[in-house]
Amino acid sequence: MVAECYNIFMDENEVNVEQQVEQEPEVEKEPEIEKEVKVAPRAVRPVRRPRPYQPEVSTGFLWFILPLVFVLGLGTGWLLWGGRVPTETADIKRYDVAEAGNPAIGPADAPVKIIEFSDYQCPYCKRWYDTVNARLLADYAGKIRFVYRDLPLSSIHPEAQGAAEAADCAGEQNVYWQYHDALFEGKYGLGAQAYPLYAADLGLDVNVFNTCVAERRYQSEVENDAQVGIGLGLNGTPTFFVNGLKLVGAQPYEVFQQIIDKELAGQTPKN
Repeated sequence: MVAECYNIFMDENEVNVEQQVEQEPEVEKEPEIEKEVKVAPRAVRPVRRPRPYQPEVSTGFLWFILPLVFVLGLGTGWLLWGGRVPTETADIKRYDVAEAGNPAIGPADAPVKIIEFSDYQCPYCKRWYDTVNARLLADYAGKIRFVYRDLPLSSIHPEAQGAAEAADCAGEQNVYWQYHDALFEGKYGLGAQAYPLYAADLGLDVNVFNTCVAERRYQSEVENDAQVGIGLGLNGTPTFFVNGLKLVGAQPYEVFQQIIDKELAGQTPKN
């Protein structure tokens, strides 16, 4: 290992400063000679003209006048535009979406109707079911009617169509909503082998259920729901219509709460 040295050794030709001082010969000082000192002529300063009077503006005055000018500007704008204030609900659109005989929970005359277009294999639909569905139905019992319509995205969810048909077959034995919940909870997953297991757990007549599924008795009903959704411009799930107001995605509980409360209070325009 090589260590670095920082000027510890001097070169042979290098002379110590102290030695250099000793070797310098003494130099005789020349006698001081008095010299004539010439005084330079004094420079003439140019005459400065007096500046015109400029009154000073105090900082306190500026702090007073600027807010006043701002307020006057707002007032002028208000007069020019007639005091019009844009409202948050100016562009609200309500869609005309029917139940069309689909499964529903809640009184038919409830003041708020929520129609969901959903997909049993959609992870965001499951997220909404897990986090919002039960709480919403409990908190607004008697005030909302919840309707489920099918929008299976078969191109990316191959089991969604079959699951929707199986749920409708369970509806023949008056257990649609229990079967709906079981599919989203996913104990057995989705697929032809899973659907009879859910039916058995819920106490259905499995033979009758299996016949319904095998015949694809509700294929056209599910496909019709999907066509209605496409006709409404839907391209994803879940999508909700709260009294016709479109709400896209697995929105949190608070979003639904705000919309429903405004509907109940009559604060949203009925257009």
